[in-house]
Amino acid sequence: MNKKKFTKIAKDVIELEIKSLQKLKKKIDNSFNKAVVEIAKCQSKVIVCGVGKSGLIASKIAATLSSVGTPAFKLSASDSSHGDLGSIQKKDVLILLSYSGQTNELKNIIQYANRNKVLLIGIMSKKDSILYKAADIKLLIPQVIESGGIVPTSSTTVQLALGDALAIAAMQYKNFGKLDFKKIHPAGNLGLKLKTVEDLMVTGPQIPFVQDNINMKKALEILTKKKLGFLIIQDKNKKTIGIITDGQIRRFKSKKNNFHSLKVKNVMTKNPIGVDKDMLAAKALALMNHKKITSLSVFSKKNKSKTIGVIHIHNILASNIV
Repeated sequence: MNKKKFTKIAKDVIELEIKSLQKLKKKIDNSFNKAVVEIAKCQSKVIVCGVGKSGLIASKIAATLSSVGTPAFKLSASDSSHGDLGSIQKKDVLILLSYSGQTNELKNIIQYANRNKVLLIGIMSKKDSILYKAADIKLLIPQVIESGGIVPTSSTTVQLALGDALAIAAMQYKNFGKLDFKKIHPAGNLGLKLKTVEDLMVTGPQIPFVQDNINMKKALEILTKKKLGFLIIQDKNKKTIGIITDGQIRRFKSKKNNFHSLKVKNVMTKNPIGVDKDMLAAKALALMNHKKITSLSVFSKKNKSKTIGVIHIHNILASNIV
């Protein structure tokens, strides 16, 4: 076979799937809204099930839902008739996928759901199917042309896209944000990108605090002990009012003969740049680069004048965040 024909085949397959997705887009209606609300409000778990290629799509949908804060798992259609129906509870939401809506292996699950009043969301393409008639919420997908005329391709692409849409809509309905996402994605590059300042900051006794009325000789002793290259200055009410860095100290030393006797408040830079503990570490790094500084004080939204931690550029770079 001419190799040039392979590229044409690829383009034809992709074109078929694009057309199928365009048809799906037109099918989205109020039933989709109802499904999203039920999934987002589910107080138990979402169970997704399909047979064959639809079963593989069910696994992906369940994984995506779980990754965005909606506990979900894939149920094996064949195993369900041999005891796994016991994993379905009344407060669950059950999503069944079947392109025809007539898949025999799903009939026992449909009957069990209806008998036990388990909310059933059906994803199928035919209105005259068993699944369409039994579903509490009917998500009708378009009838499509499969690649090669027989291979489940366009239909599974449509199912996958609809599952993604359900997951993202439910995520936004629940206000599931970046910080929530980080909690269940701690590993890998994604986990690194979502690390916050709080994850990397220095806290407690390690913070190089000094009072504004002490002299620089004593302040330098603390600077040497803490080994961070800067000092956070507080007033008598423990409010952060300034910062002193190694660079400032070198500049003052060259100009002032009485440097060691100077008060800290006469050397410090007032109103240091601070960031919220929930800021992404990558964003804090960008801020440091922009301001040409190497450290930041960290506060909580509840009290921006109180330093709860400090972060140095080395803390961020050591975590491989770039």
